[in-house]
Amino acid sequence: MTLTPLANASLMIQIHTALALGAVFLTIAIFSLKKGSRYHRVMGWAWVIMMATVAISSFWINTIKLVGPFSPIHLLSVFVLWNLYQAVTAARSHRVADHKRAMQGMAFGALLIAGAFTFLPGRLMNAVLLGG
Repeated sequence: MTLTPLANASLMIQIHTALALGAVFLTIAIFSLKKGSRYHRVMGWAWVIMMATVAISSFWINTIKLVGPFSPIHLLSVFVLWNLYQAVTAARSHRVADHKRAMQGMAFGALLIAGAFTFLPGRLMNAVLLGG
């Protein structure tokens, strides 16, 4: 493992990566808390801000260009921003099941699945993890 590829990456990639990793760890903490507690809400807002920043920052990361400067991953970013809005609206409206479904979906889809793709050969996190 070497952090050199990440250190040599653009500042936007570094911010994107740091916040995405932070969101992964915060997800674990939030899912272990009593739902609706003060800590759950405070950490939840931090998670929403982190995920929104991760999604927005992706629009300045254009290493894969399929349609102009964009790639299919940018559709995920739009989806995340929309889901964050829906999840927060659901929580504020006390629609717990909708909130839970949206948050679990983002944790699984945006963090776990999309995150796994960053470890494919030729991608930055693959180089960080495997040194190549």
